[in-house]
Amino acid sequence: MKTLLGTGMAILMLAGPALAVDTTTTYSSGILVGVFLAFCALVVVVQLLPTIMLLVGFIKGLVKGTDKQAQRQSSKG
Repeated sequence: MKTLLGTGMAILMLAGPALAVDTTTTYSSGILVGVFLAFCALVVVVQLLPTIMLLVGFIKGLVKGTDKQAQRQSSKG
């Protein structure tokens, strides 16, 4: 059993580099593509900021509204 396991591990260790892809030859687009992708990411982040601010305001409004309702009910009762 140990011999079979050792043989299997040796085969996997030897076959590993043959299945791997060298990333230096895959990513050869250059710096302009990287700058463009960074610009796209910046546009997405800038568009997310007002959305997050609106969501925070909405949640604050909901919490504030429930506080007012609780105060009204406690003052009546």
